[in-house]
Amino acid sequence: MRRAVFLDRDGVLNRAVVRDGKPYPPATLEALEVLPGVPAALARLRAAGFLLVVVTNQPDVARGEQRREVVDAMHARLLAELPLDAIEACFEDGDDAPRRKPNPGMLLDAAARLGIDLRRSFLVGDRWRDVEAGKRAGCTALFVDRRYAEELRSAPDATVADLGEAADRILNAEGSSHVTRIEDLKVKIFADGADKKGMLELGKNPAIKGFTTNPSLMKQAGVKDYEAFCREITAAIPDRPLSFEVFSDDLEDMARQAAKIMTWGKNVYVKIPVMNTERKSCVPLVKRLSAQGVKLNVTALMTLRQVADVGAALEGGAPAYVSVFAGRIADTGRDPVPLMAAAVELLRPMPNAELLWASPRELLNIFQADAIGCHVITVSHDVLKKLDTVGKDLDAFSLDTVKTFRKDALAAGFTL
Repeated sequence: MRRAVFLDRDGVLNRAVVRDGKPYPPATLEALEVLPGVPAALARLRAAGFLLVVVTNQPDVARGEQRREVVDAMHARLLAELPLDAIEACFEDGDDAPRRKPNPGMLLDAAARLGIDLRRSFLVGDRWRDVEAGKRAGCTALFVDRRYAEELRSAPDATVADLGEAADRILNAEGSSHVTRIEDLKVKIFADGADKKGMLELGKNPAIKGFTTNPSLMKQAGVKDYEAFCREITAAIPDRPLSFEVFSDDLEDMARQAAKIMTWGKNVYVKIPVMNTERKSCVPLVKRLSAQGVKLNVTALMTLRQVADVGAALEGGAPAYVSVFAGRIADTGRDPVPLMAAAVELLRPMPNAELLWASPRELLNIFQADAIGCHVITVSHDVLKKLDTVGKDLDAFSLDTVKTFRKDALAAGFTL
């Protein structure tokens, strides 16, 4: 059974309307405002393997003060913009309704449907009804203190300032290292490399949905004939996307190389850098090639401005990948997850453009990419070798590590 974080809506995910010290839901879809830090907090929880389920009282529908279709539109927007697994809503009024908080009905229904272990799950809310519902369901209850003018009738397990702090508490709790299984992931895993033998072997693995490479990787692998290598890989792997990069520094010559590369196979994507070595933007070229029907992989992006510009250039064109180098962003000391989550939203209006998490540094990045709704992640062959450790018992992993140290010390003949 899986663990979940149950989330109140108004005041936790989106800004509540406070009048006379009391919170109220937004009245219109236009007034729905996701609070700062919420997407990143949810992404971290999803990356740790938690299901994310909204449980919200909406009695204004029964009271005739709100239309059901407006609430449904709000929930559709939240599901589209945030990495949520489900939204449970109670439209009834009166505390005798079993699904209306403080009663635990919504939590119990979600647990039965999704296979949730309530005793190992959490609830985050900003009112006493939330806290009480969580405790009645057997969850750990965290209270977001918004300083409302109302009594907190049920003692929470912890009080926090916002969802970000709640996520910190949850992730620091014992046992929060549970991870999703590889087969449950929605993000597509592409293998990144230029080792021919390794690529052909991975081509037999249905879990690998595509392949990428670049001139640097090909140089490291000892490739001498660029075109011959690419054509050989295309012939051997004709059923999944393959990305091959231009290497000219002149934009018109890039266009010439792109026209040649695209002829190597219907599954071939042409990699175009976001700029050349003189910092001249390649976005106009991207727009032209995309409009001509060339499948592109626009690469080496690192800023949201670049994502927005490239996304606009690709809109309405051929299928494309937008490769943001999250690993290199992390190398600068910046957390790439919030930036990548924002990039997902920037590309949402362009259904032909998929966000690609490039240059991952560790296996955890796959789960982080999945949690924020990233479409694709490229993974090097050495990281792919670690897939069999996903979900491994940490005590067993600790023992294996100690055994390795002992074995190597004996093999080296060390003495003291």
